[in-house]
Amino acid sequence: MHTNWIQDTQALLNSKDESVPTRRLALQTALGLGYAASAAPLMAQTAVKTSSEGLIEGEVVIDVNGFKMPAYRSAPKGKTNLPVVLVISEIFGVHEYIADVTRRFAKAGYLAIAPELFVRQGDPSSYGEMGKLIAEVISKVPDAQVMGDLDATLQWASKNGGNANRAAITGFCWGGRITWLYAEHNPKVKAGVAWYGRMEGQTNANNPKHPVDLAATLKAPVLGLYGGADTGIPVTSVNNMKEALAQAAVKGNAAAKASEFVLYPDAPHAFHADYRPSYRAAPATDGWNRALAWFKQYV
Repeated sequence: MHTNWIQDTQALLNSKDESVPTRRLALQTALGLGYAASAAPLMAQTAVKTSSEGLIEGEVVIDVNGFKMPAYRSAPKGKTNLPVVLVISEIFGVHEYIADVTRRFAKAGYLAIAPELFVRQGDPSSYGEMGKLIAEVISKVPDAQVMGDLDATLQWASKNGGNANRAAITGFCWGGRITWLYAEHNPKVKAGVAWYGRMEGQTNANNPKHPVDLAATLKAPVLGLYGGADTGIPVTSVNNMKEALAQAAVKGNAAAKASEFVLYPDAPHAFHADYRPSYRAAPATDGWNRALAWFKQYV
């Protein structure tokens, strides 16, 4: 099923038919607009909806060595040379919550872009069961592929109103881990904000190293925003990452020395996800303000 979905989407994206309906269909298919089914139950009453007034926003296509990768981009209208924020989704892919996050950053003066990094492996929005989604799609996404996709995304941004020399990255859950990895991978990145991203664990061919293994070669300071009540990422994991960063700092790594953590004692995992029951308004708001201040300081 998922192979057909990828092939059908690529056929539409590669089509010579440049009509709006055809392109729109391809992008809607690829990005899965709306909310991810496996993220249910949804909390409509707390979901934030940011106005697109004054923004250019919507779906774009990024060429990655001939592969057409969909992404959602938001930026202030009529502005160029903008600082860039790469927005990395949770395991649910680029759905309405992530699209709205890009609009929030655009309102703050950034070109914010969220690439659909699972598109080769499957469609996260088609899954109703989280465990199955992880097993059949997420676990099959190689870190190396993601790093290359993000390099291509940053290159696209530099040609479409963004300044790649003023680049930042932020991500949630799965995207939080990727934030740490990309802050080590690309020296153009000036800062990262990782929201409850896993920092250690078992390794395999797709995930050969975790953030704790790469602290010594971190290239940009990362602000880690974590929940003290997160059952998936214990406080001991945060402390292990702090220790790895401290050791790297002693050896002269400036990015490791500048990195910081904020631990919200009563916050669960996904406390920023305003469309889910895990949402906690106070730490989500505080974390967002800290993220903006972090990027203002470094980007």
